[in-house]
Amino acid sequence: MAWIFSLSAECGSDESNAHKFAQHFEGISWLLSNGRHCQCHTDIFQDIEENWWCRVSPSNLSEVGIDSPESAYSMTELGILLYQSLRFAPPFRYALVGVEVDEFRTYSELLEESSNLSIPGLVLAKPLEQELGILSVLRPFSSSYVWQPYAGEVYNPLMASQNLKNKLNELLKLTSQAKTA
Repeated sequence: MAWIFSLSAECGSDESNAHKFAQHFEGISWLLSNGRHCQCHTDIFQDIEENWWCRVSPSNLSEVGIDSPESAYSMTELGILLYQSLRFAPPFRYALVGVEVDEFRTYSELLEESSNLSIPGLVLAKPLEQELGILSVLRPFSSSYVWQPYAGEVYNPLMASQNLKNKLNELLKLTSQAKTA
């Protein structure tokens, strides 16, 4: 299974908004500090609530998630570039950059969770922020949007290494056995 790094934006019920959003990002390319060239590709899809999403996926990245400190650095660098471009994108309701962020919350889920919503990198349209009635953690993002600032991508060796997971599981078994002895 692939673990894709992308920007995902929910554009509401009008499909043309998602197409305009996709056009803004399609083909944008960047040269990263490690010399790697990445180009954005887009696709649109509809969620179970019939709202339209646009996924912006940069090329030339790991498809197994964040498997090293270097991939975390590259994805964070790309995340910042995606957010910079997002500031000038056509209208959307909310968006997030990260690994496997497609449909991270449907619109109704976002409304339901508004009282304890804390998602670093989440960008909300100002009318949605007012509807949710939240968050002291939100800061201005652009003239029409607010956000909880992006925290970057993080390498977690326990997520990346089956060997380390197995060793931790052995330790957990030993410590639970010691508890009962």
